[in-house]
Amino acid sequence: MAVAPLNKVREVVDYAITKIPREKINLGIPNYGYDWTLPFERGVTKARTIGNIEAVQLAIAYDVPIYFDSIAMSPYFYYEKDGLYHEVWFEDVRSLQAKFALVEEYRLRGMGYWQIMQLFRANWLLLADTFWIRKD
Repeated sequence: MAVAPLNKVREVVDYAITKIPREKINLGIPNYGYDWTLPFERGVTKARTIGNIEAVQLAIAYDVPIYFDSIAMSPYFYYEKDGLYHEVWFEDVRSLQAKFALVEEYRLRGMGYWQIMQLFRANWLLLADTFWIRKD
């Protein structure tokens, strides 16, 4: 499934604001994706962590369509390599925009990134276009 499905993130935020003042909550924003080998077996199968750009490059390399899950608000695709099937979930501008909207909707303090080292320029452009950024 998605790295941070919006419907599940919303459930966590709904709970968090009942226990913590919203002005103290920062939403975690993933900046990566997962490449799962199928079939998935709990405790056996492990995903490879990939960057968002790498995910798109994989889809292009294997000439496969990228789909978008409107509930999780996340892009994903499938491909085959060496006789093994893969399922890839990652973040794009649409998924990030949906998470940014939660910060505004719930009037949270802000957000922080998981895996800042993966270059994804579109994220920074969207961030600058969406928020006033304060450096502490």
